[in-house]
Amino acid sequence: MPLVWASMLASDPAAAEQRLRDLCLALPETGERISHGIPAFDVAGKMFAYFRHNHHGDGLSCVCVKTSGRDEQEFLWEADPDTYSKPAYLWPSGWVAVCLAEGRVDWDLVEARLRSSWMLAAPKRLTRATG
Repeated sequence: MPLVWASMLASDPAAAEQRLRDLCLALPETGERISHGIPAFDVAGKMFAYFRHNHHGDGLSCVCVKTSGRDEQEFLWEADPDTYSKPAYLWPSGWVAVCLAEGRVDWDLVEARLRSSWMLAAPKRLTRATG
């Protein structure tokens, strides 16, 4: 994990969580539940996003999203280590963490990553309907 991520906590995690929730729940057939003690968002029962704030004391506020696989993960980590990191437990399955700390968060990017993650998790009937 890059050192630049140390103590990258949102000063108002409830506001970051709510903004993330609003973006997630705006997507078709999306639901929310608590999974492993944290807010998780699914489409048709498949997870596409997790909100984490100081998960196991890691000093990060982030959203974990799916990628198309290892090549995309490595590209993102190398291209923008201030934004992307390896989320504990999830990265081996193709997930990345996107930083949500003030001064670093790009909400347009977060929305785009959520849409991409949603498309990867959604059933074909939904992805065809949404283009």
